[in-house]
Amino acid sequence: MLLLGEGLALNLLLVAIPITLGVYFAAGRAGRRPRPWTLVWGGGALALLVVPALRDAGWPSFLAVVAALAVGSLALHGGRTWTGMLFGPIGLYTSLVTGPGWGWRGLRERTGGARGNVGPMLRAILVAVVLLVVFGALFAGADAAFADLLADLVPDASVSGGPWHVLLFVIGVVGALAAAHTAAAPVRWDRVAVPPGRARGRAEWALPLVVLIALFAVFNAVQLVVLLGGYDAVLDKTGQTYAEYARQGFWQLLLVTLLTLLVIVLALRWAPRDDPRDGTLVRAVLGILCALALVVVASAVRRMDMYVEAYGLTRLRISVVTVELWLGLVIVLIMAAGVLGARWLPRVVLASAAATVLVFGLVSPDGLIAERNVQRYERTGTFDLDYARGLSADAVPALDKLDEPLRSCALKTIDEDLGENADPWYATSYGEARARNILDERKPSPEADWRVCSRLDQDLAYR
Repeated sequence: MLLLGEGLALNLLLVAIPITLGVYFAAGRAGRRPRPWTLVWGGGALALLVVPALRDAGWPSFLAVVAALAVGSLALHGGRTWTGMLFGPIGLYTSLVTGPGWGWRGLRERTGGARGNVGPMLRAILVAVVLLVVFGALFAGADAAFADLLADLVPDASVSGGPWHVLLFVIGVVGALAAAHTAAAPVRWDRVAVPPGRARGRAEWALPLVVLIALFAVFNAVQLVVLLGGYDAVLDKTGQTYAEYARQGFWQLLLVTLLTLLVIVLALRWAPRDDPRDGTLVRAVLGILCALALVVVASAVRRMDMYVEAYGLTRLRISVVTVELWLGLVIVLIMAAGVLGARWLPRVVLASAAATVLVFGLVSPDGLIAERNVQRYERTGTFDLDYARGLSADAVPALDKLDEPLRSCALKTIDEDLGENADPWYATSYGEARARNILDERKPSPEADWRVCSRLDQDLAYR
């Protein structure tokens, strides 16, 4: 946990590995054996922690860490139902209170139950630490090369950072005990039964959905006519610009996708089930609704693509497109569950969400934003310089392709943020290290001061 004092990167994975081993042995002592889905969740959680090690941008790393905690909790609890998937993390957080007491009782049992047996172990650890510190300091003073190696490998343990390091240590111990306790004695959320909704009659259930399907069909037909007839005719008729038409439609269609999923959930809860023919009716009606919803998803993604062509790619735009694509995947999974059965659906939906977060972080969204906007600049001559300066070090390889003085104006802020003092190896991401190498080889020009960059920003914005 001392490795986390300098920032988050590879050190998160280094902390997670011993916790994972502790969890494995604690579960084994309690008689639990890993199942295939346990390995999937555990491996997925560790894979998500690779994102902070690769990317300098904080927002995809934050999503990856949150997703890793959620997926890791599923590895600890198991579960296959919606209640097990959604409420599993709660058991992990309750173990934050019960875990330390459980760990202390286990320590006393392993040392014979007497306090006197704990003392020698603590004294041995203290003596070992003192010997390492004393002799390590002497060796560092005797050889500069060893001192440099020690400084790179060992986290800073200065007196000024002592309280922060103590806090990190306590958090690490409590977190490890909570994870181990959860693995040894998980809360069985699958046993929480959710009663099904009262079944409705066929006409009462199907009529609203048929009306909604008709509305979807008319909208999709209009979209097909617009696609075949071209957008110019629509823009002339509505008086909108190309970008206004795209922006106006995307957010509404994203909301339509979300509401469609809600309608499907409620329809399944109140679906008729008194007759075998009811199952065929439910699959047919909801299957058609899902198919039409996929067309809406495609239309929404196309509209955002139009908007990006007009105004460039941003973090918000790439994020909402990713969410829309994932919602489309969920709809496809629901359609498959109607044919194959829904027993596997909760776990696969949660796994798809974690996989989406993982892929989102691995593709480097900031790098993709910079690359797309640089390509747009080469094609149209317009570039949002002010937005580019706010990107992370992941964007440096793409921004480095710009011509001067635009390159220096775009990279100057990133270069200043990186500074001259590099973080230790365990707190430095691959994106940051690569950006430092590029900027060390060719620093931003000092001639690109704020006057030059401000004038350039205005010129590019109004082209």
